[in-house]
Amino acid sequence: MENMIATLGPLLLMFVLFYFLLIRPQQKRQKAVVQMQNDLKKGDKIVTIGGLHGLVDAIDEGKVVIKCGDGSRLTYDRAAIREVTESATGDMLAKS
Repeated sequence: MENMIATLGPLLLMFVLFYFLLIRPQQKRQKAVVQMQNDLKKGDKIVTIGGLHGLVDAIDEGKVVIKCGDGSRLTYDRAAIREVTESATGDMLAKS
């Protein structure tokens, strides 16, 4: 019995460390990204995962129309938005 505890102890300790150092922070980041994508509004300055900078022109259920610098409008999935650089109210948001 004592030998089994000595064998499983380090394995259990490694799992707990992995959870608090890797899994939990990743879940928090993912939750923050989903919240940011749900809070998008017309006029927000955004950056997509592909590096496109633009302005949110319209928002549909799962899609966002982005107005680019040359005036063209491109339709993207909401999940393609990486970050909001400036909200429609003019507040600058800090990068995480």
